[in-house]
Amino acid sequence: MKGIPTSILKTSTQIGKISPMKGKLLSRRDFLKLSSLSLTGLALRPILSYISSPLKPSQAIGLVRVTVEKMKVLNEPSYESEIVDWRQKDELLYVYEKFISPRGPDFNPRWYRIDGGYAHTAYLQPVETHVNEVVYQIPEAGRLAEVTVPISLSFRYTDFWGWQPLYRLYYQSVHWVTGVGYGPNNQVWYQITDELLKVNYHIPARHMRLIEPEEITPISTDIPPENKRVLVDRQTQTLYAFENEDVVFQTQVSTGMPHRAVKGAPSLKTPAGKFHVQIKMPVRHMGDGNLTSDINAYELPGVPWVAYFYKTGVAFHGTYWHDNYGNEMSHGCVNMRPGDAKWLWRWMTPEISFNDWHVGGLGTQVEVV
Repeated sequence: MKGIPTSILKTSTQIGKISPMKGKLLSRRDFLKLSSLSLTGLALRPILSYISSPLKPSQAIGLVRVTVEKMKVLNEPSYESEIVDWRQKDELLYVYEKFISPRGPDFNPRWYRIDGGYAHTAYLQPVETHVNEVVYQIPEAGRLAEVTVPISLSFRYTDFWGWQPLYRLYYQSVHWVTGVGYGPNNQVWYQITDELLKVNYHIPARHMRLIEPEEITPISTDIPPENKRVLVDRQTQTLYAFENEDVVFQTQVSTGMPHRAVKGAPSLKTPAGKFHVQIKMPVRHMGDGNLTSDINAYELPGVPWVAYFYKTGVAFHGTYWHDNYGNEMSHGCVNMRPGDAKWLWRWMTPEISFNDWHVGGLGTQVEVV
């Protein structure tokens, strides 16, 4: 994870000003015509093409996405078992059973039974597919929206190259929608403004659900800010939220991986000590900050519910690239399930309004032990 660039100190008004969406814009007549279209058809095809089985088997209990370049499929639910197959990044797999294996591993004994064998849960993201009604009026400041399909390929438009594929945007990632128009397939697409790179790209509108104001209103505002605190225990990989001396929230997290540190590079360990939340953002593009369609590049657009608490850019945030909570997994941040991160983000101070791209100030106390 990169540190906090000085660019985030701009006001939300400055960030929200964007150039009009390139390509063919929608007239009001187009809005009325397209708003009556069925939710089926082209909107689903880019997603269904990733699923290895054409129809959902009746025995399946869920769907997961492979989040690493290569993942083992084993003959039995044990890392000591024979490798019978491999799955590639972004393959979608049906799950027939989820269970605790008596053969471990101790750090996370959760396994899935999938087609052809067994897979450990660590690098499989549980996903769903929901398509949404299009909202045709987007305010100038933008609207937050959540991806509700397993994978959606974004495109960027330039006058020289035209439409070019860019990032794959993943289930439960969050983005700033700043416009609506026709995409490369002449369907309705939303324009997304990347708050880190200040560039626009586009995604099928039906793949995103606009977030309503009541979903992100502050929680427990009757508790004085100084009576709220967060404790992160690195040994047990557990986070606790306190109001006075009462634990009001507890969950497993994933802190930094010091054993993965590279000589001469900054430490990946989540720093211990007492801190305060400094900056809150509903979404952050983390990683190297490059424009690329390489799915294995270190680019994480749309990281949701971010609260920075340490000077090098260490933050609490939602995570869509692993499901291995309770174990060290991050580059220093505190990884959380998106729903847990959203609750904490709403609960912690400083408070942030619906249309703010960021807010700064002395916020909730954080202690890492």
